[in-house]
Amino acid sequence: MESTTVHVVDDEESVRRALSRLLKSANHSVLEFPSVEAFLAECQTDVAGCLLVDLRMPALSGLDLVETLDQLGSPFSVILMTGWGGIQDSVKAMKLGAVDFLTKPLDDTEILRSVEIGLKLSRERYQNKLDKARLTQLFSHLTPRERQVCELVSLGLPNKLIASQLGASEKTVKIHRGRVMSKLAVGSVAELVRFVDRLQREPSH
Repeated sequence: MESTTVHVVDDEESVRRALSRLLKSANHSVLEFPSVEAFLAECQTDVAGCLLVDLRMPALSGLDLVETLDQLGSPFSVILMTGWGGIQDSVKAMKLGAVDFLTKPLDDTEILRSVEIGLKLSRERYQNKLDKARLTQLFSHLTPRERQVCELVSLGLPNKLIASQLGASEKTVKIHRGRVMSKLAVGSVAELVRFVDRLQREPSH
């Protein structure tokens, strides 16, 4: 997991070099790219990482990259840099999940602060993605009837009412309930409720 790597994307080599020196001085690993296309062609986007990307570039822009990562469900966090960005751009970027919007000339302290926040957020997003995958895998082991029982138990319904809704006996419901708890590796109804809640929650991009 590239949790400490900062990716610098800017078409100006002098900007890339300056940012790279600053970030390395703060013990970050740094990768440099002259364009959004180069970054997308060479990097995995399903891992944790932070991007410092220029808003306006000759082809794909920083905003295009934010949109692409959002569509991919990437855990990457993005910090946009601009010498002439307007409020409209910054609002759109934030709505799409950008962490920050920095105006050039860049302030070293502000950059490092934003990068730390970005890396922390990206690690959390990546961990959430792993957790969601694990929960989905466990849930896939349930039979269709066990999934029905799971959903009704998570809503707080007692066995008697579940049996009535499913047209089954209480004994059968108890058996299904036990199998659900076992397969999902939960020890209580409270844990089951949390499991279902986390499974249904939309992943954050």
